[in-house]
Amino acid sequence: MNREKIAWLSCGLILGFLALQVPGSFGQRDDDYAFVRTLVDIYRQVGANYVEPVDNTRLQQAAISGMLDSLDPYTIYIPADKQDEFNDALDGNFKGVGIKLNVNSEGQIEVITPIDDSPAWKAGVRPGDVIIKVNGESVIGQRLEDVIPKIQGPAGTEVTLTMRRGTENVDLTMQRQEFMVPMIKGFSRNPDNSWNFWADASDRIGYLRLTQFTPDTAAKMRTILEELLRQGMKGFVLDLRFNPGGRLEEAEQIVDMFIKEGTIVTVKGRNRPTKTTTAKSEGTLPDFPMAVLVNEHSASASEVVAGALRDNKRVTVVGTRTYGKGSVQEVVPLDANAGELKITVAYWYLPNGQRVHKVKDATTWGVEPNVVVEMDPQHQAALLESQLKSEKMRVASTSPATYPTSAPTTQLTDLQLEKALEVLRAQINR
Repeated sequence: MNREKIAWLSCGLILGFLALQVPGSFGQRDDDYAFVRTLVDIYRQVGANYVEPVDNTRLQQAAISGMLDSLDPYTIYIPADKQDEFNDALDGNFKGVGIKLNVNSEGQIEVITPIDDSPAWKAGVRPGDVIIKVNGESVIGQRLEDVIPKIQGPAGTEVTLTMRRGTENVDLTMQRQEFMVPMIKGFSRNPDNSWNFWADASDRIGYLRLTQFTPDTAAKMRTILEELLRQGMKGFVLDLRFNPGGRLEEAEQIVDMFIKEGTIVTVKGRNRPTKTTTAKSEGTLPDFPMAVLVNEHSASASEVVAGALRDNKRVTVVGTRTYGKGSVQEVVPLDANAGELKITVAYWYLPNGQRVHKVKDATTWGVEPNVVVEMDPQHQAALLESQLKSEKMRVASTSPATYPTSAPTTQLTDLQLEKALEVLRAQINR
């Protein structure tokens, strides 16, 4: 095969990207081909004249990355050999260490949250940590899609991540494994290791924590709530803290459980028709006082649930302003089994008209709580550490939202959960 044929083959993915656009005039198509011809010409010149031999695959990947890097961090190319792993992650199955990552405004690779019960969670990875090394190799300035394969690897092998945490660097070693994310958790464990979903049994206040939105999340949550109602539930806390999101349709179904009418979310994109999802009266649960917990690590579908329920005046949202990840990605298969393109096509808007997604220079984003309860990083980190030890360690007391710390005579209060319980008790006792 001559070099020009190789050049055209290597640009096949770029042609595929262009084909995603709405078909335009012949003049527009001529412009598209002119764009590709320039890339082919550069590729041919590099192959013929660069001082050292070049790797065609590496040049192809660099061309794709260069194009997508000019967009947002959520628009990425998934090579064919990574498709199964990517699709498993959408369904809550992970192979690796279990970290949700993002590129922050300073270009650093930041942890949105470790996945519950994952190797990263158990090793002590915290939301907000910035990855600066993988197995001793600096990743500062590298692209997210280049760093992820270095973190991933065969199950049973170890990886050490060096995190910048505040002013300190922390080395955390974890063993890669395949695991299923537990999407629903309760307040504490029963003696038989099943979940106890009562945050305050005497006042009949239920509690459920969603770790992410995967298939069947809404159905499983409904089953739990119906049982709690059967047992006399008077109030309910939905904890979405540290929830990185997941499937939008599950978030919509959860909101629809609690409201009979009203807007849930609106999706708007440049080349997509505006779509507004509204609640249906069928299947709405009985009304009861309800609070939703969020923090700065609640993202994506979490923000849709909290914002929609807040704007429809169904709940009191307690905590801190959410992350601000409210964009819609479509996964588009590329021609010739060349992989997939995950591309941002739209933004989410809350019922009040506010865009969820945080963009450059934005002054509003995410979901602002009705009741703001700040937790300083040290308190939040200590709370996470106590949860990491075991959910069984949560103890009953006059203040139910407490955890034992390493010192047996002291307890750590969950200030945000305590405020949510206080709000619900006041509503129940009116």
